[in-house]
Amino acid sequence: MKQFTEFLSAIENPDNRDKLSHILEWIHQEFPHLEPVIKWNQPMFIDHGTYIIGFSVSTKHFAVAPEVAGMKRFSEQIDKAGYSQTANLFRIGWNAPVAYDLLKEIITFNVVDKADMTKFWR
Repeated sequence: MKQFTEFLSAIENPDNRDKLSHILEWIHQEFPHLEPVIKWNQPMFIDHGTYIIGFSVSTKHFAVAPEVAGMKRFSEQIDKAGYSQTANLFRIGWNAPVAYDLLKEIITFNVVDKADMTKFWR
């Protein structure tokens, strides 16, 4: 996905870069109707102009931001997966496994929940 090339190239650690690249590609394959974009220097996926999920990176982890509604809905499952969280995002350590089933549930929830949304954010 060309949209994310510059963002990913800025991740110095090649293992971290590969891990996030794989996740973004996986989302693109699982949800081909979602549009991959960079906004606010962060990779994200949108649907009919509305935000679905976004990512940011840090030294020790990358963050997944499904908006507050998604965080509230999946907070317990996020805890069970072993990820730390705030009201707006959860963090996956670079060396931690990715709970792809949970990620798929969160994205599906946002796609369905925001099907009639006309704004970018809830």
